[in-house]
Amino acid sequence: MEYLLVHFIGSSGSRRVKIDGNFNGRTEVLIQLQAGTYTVTLGPPANFTPLETTVELKDTAELAPLEVTFAKLP
Repeated sequence: MEYLLVHFIGSSGSRRVKIDGNFNGRTEVLIQLQAGTYTVTLGPPANFTPLETTVELKDTAELAPLEVTFAKLP
């Protein structure tokens, strides 16, 4: 099992996380996935950057997840 942690800076609330087009968790909550390559984005509204990012989950741990950060647009 691999671990992903998605951040959304510039916002006080959490957002839903989409992985390969499907909702799978929320920001600031550890997400468990099988090893592999995934496209990660946030749920609507699309007021963040980057719009999506591709990550390779490999060799992560619960205490050392891969971290992805999205920033709220002004």
